[in-house]
Amino acid sequence: MSTGKIVVCGGGGFIGGHLVADLLRQGAEDIRSVDIKPFSEWYQTSPKVENVQLDLQDKAACERALAGAHTVYNLAADMGGMGFIENNRALCMLSVLINTHLCMAARQQGVARFFYASSACVYAADKQTSPDVTALRESDAYPAQPEDGYGWEKLFSERMCRHFREDFGLLTRVARFHNVYGPLGTYAGGREKAPAAICRKVIEAKLSGKHEIEIWGDGHQTRSFMYIDDCLKGTQAILASDILEPLNLGSSELVSINQLVDLVEDIAGIKLKRSYNLKAPKGVNGRNSDNTLIRKHLGWEPEVRLREGLEKTYAWIYGEMTRK
Repeated sequence: MSTGKIVVCGGGGFIGGHLVADLLRQGAEDIRSVDIKPFSEWYQTSPKVENVQLDLQDKAACERALAGAHTVYNLAADMGGMGFIENNRALCMLSVLINTHLCMAARQQGVARFFYASSACVYAADKQTSPDVTALRESDAYPAQPEDGYGWEKLFSERMCRHFREDFGLLTRVARFHNVYGPLGTYAGGREKAPAAICRKVIEAKLSGKHEIEIWGDGHQTRSFMYIDDCLKGTQAILASDILEPLNLGSSELVSINQLVDLVEDIAGIKLKRSYNLKAPKGVNGRNSDNTLIRKHLGWEPEVRLREGLEKTYAWIYGEMTRK
C-alpha cells in the first residue's frame, strides 16, 4: 500500500470505481479519483476521496491530476465492448493523448510508481483466427497486428511507458486486461461487454415473456472473462512487482459465446430461442490468456470461476432492471 497520494485515473469508470473502493478497504487515506464524466455518471463515488472531473486528454489537466502524486493507476480510456471499439476507432486512438500526457506529468511530478491498463486487444490478429485458439503469450503481441484503433493505441501506449522507464526512470508497470466483468458495470447503451450484454438480454427475455435472444456472430467465437475482484488483486500485485514487461491479467477459463449464453440461461432458469446476427461486430474468432508468466512471477491465478462471477453479475443487473 502506497504511503503517499494515490491517483486513480478513470476512477469514475467500472474498474476504476472498484479499485478506489478496494484501496479504501485496505486503509488508503489519500486518494484522488479523476474522470472526465460528470459526477452523476460515475459508476461509484466515495466522499472519503478527492473526486475530480478533468479531461485527461489535456496536458494541463494531467498535470493538475497528478499534483503531489506518489502512485498512479491509469485506467482512463474512451472504450467499450466490441460494438463500440469497432465503430469508434478514431475516438479509441485519441486515448493515446491520455497516457502520453500522464507519463509526462508523472515524470514532472516525480511519481514513484505508474500503472498502465493495457488490453488483450494488442495481440496479433493472426494468432486469433480459430475458436480453438492457443492461449496468448505476452510475446504474441509482436510482430504487431493488433485490433484496429483501440488495440493500436494500447500497444503504442505500452511502448510509451517502456521508453519513459528506460529514458527517464519513471517506474512503469503494464497489465494486459482480458475481458473484465462484474457488478456495477455497463450493461446497456452500446459500451457493454459480452457478459453484461448477455445477462441483460436474458433478463429482458425473461421479464417480457418473449423467450428469444439475438447473439452477435455465430456463437462459436471463444473468450475468457475475468471477474473484477481478481482484476483488482492482479493489478495491485503487478504494480508492486519488479516485472518490467507487460503481463497478461486474465482468466484461462475458455468458453464460447454460446456456452456463455448457456450459463446465463441456467442462472435465469429459462431456455431461449437463439438467432445469430452475422453482420454484428464480433471481434476475433478466439482469444484466451496464457497465465504462465504471472503465475511464475507473482503466483497469481484467478480465484472466481466464471459461473460464480456471472451469478453475482446477473443478480446485480436484474436488480437494476427491476428496480422501481
